Amino acid sequence: MANKATTFTKDQTSILKAFQGAETPMGAKEIALQTNIDQKIVSAQIKELKAMGLVDSPVRCKYAITPQGKNELD
Repeated sequence: MANKATTFTKDQTSILKAFQGAETPMGAKEIALQTNIDQKIVSAQIKELKAMGLVDSPVRCKYAITPQGKNELD
C-alpha cells in the first residue's frame, strides 16, 4: 500500500473540503465566503490545486473537486 506523501496547506485543505461538500461547481467567491479565506488567496490556491489534478473546471469560472482530490482527502 502506497503512503500518501502529498501535504496541503491549511487553506488548500479548507478549499478541498468546501468543494467536497458542494453539489455543484463553485466559484472562487463562493469558496471564499464559505471558508473565510480572501478571494485572491482562494483563486491562487485553486490554480495550484488544478495543476495537481485535484480540482477541475467543468464550467467557465466554476470549479469542482476531482475523484483524485476526493481520494487525497480520505
